[in-house]
Amino acid sequence: MNDLDIKKIVETLIDTFLYAGKISLDLRDKGLIKKVKSDNTPVSNGDLEVNKILTNKIKEVTPDLPIISEETSDNKSKENLKNFWLIDPIDGTYDYINNLEEFTINAGLIINNQPAAGLIYAPSKKRMFFSYGLNSAFEKTNGKIMQLNCTKNFDRENIKFVTYSNKIKPEIEKIHKKLNVKESFKMKSSLKFCVIAAGEYDGYVADPRAYEWDIAAGHAILNHAGGKVTDLQGKEIIYGKKGFKNPGLILKSRNIL
Repeated sequence: MNDLDIKKIVETLIDTFLYAGKISLDLRDKGLIKKVKSDNTPVSNGDLEVNKILTNKIKEVTPDLPIISEETSDNKSKENLKNFWLIDPIDGTYDYINNLEEFTINAGLIINNQPAAGLIYAPSKKRMFFSYGLNSAFEKTNGKIMQLNCTKNFDRENIKFVTYSNKIKPEIEKIHKKLNVKESFKMKSSLKFCVIAAGEYDGYVADPRAYEWDIAAGHAILNHAGGKVTDLQGKEIIYGKKGFKNPGLILKSRNIL
């Protein structure tokens, strides 16, 4: 699959993401049906409907590629996957079901176990992010498309990171100090990847947690905007691991490597 194919695939999917975002908000306005999954995390009919919209369109566009989604069991037991999709229909379900704004709709295309393209839509914020190659990461907002460059607002004297929680763990605080982080701001969901890609923040550190579908789309977008995602030891992230579990992560602008 060459770059031209990937570009076409991503551009074909953008309207589907915008539509799925509208449906997610419409369903929330009507009142969501909420359940608790076996892993004690919440899910709603909105998650499931968005999952259906995305998977149906992606199957139509790339019928030969397996789809791994948080909300379905299809293909999760497969091993030795190299080329496939990772979907998280609603990342930040807590925000979604509680009428907050930082939830996102996500799909990442993995080629040779590396992120090759990403689409992330934040419906409440009306921010659509997508990428399909190096220097080909974009945000579409209010009908305008802007190229993303994660280094454009970098200020070495005021490095700003996003965090998963207001209570920063000592091991993460240690990494912050090493990178000379001056400020940190709590943010949910894969929106963290997007705001770093947009140059609004400079990085993020995460404990080993969550799954590959939580990070694949954001990883592609940040990489393609000039940033970098590694594990806590500085090694690259490989996709298609058994169980699809993530290691610890460091997201950052290349300016602070």
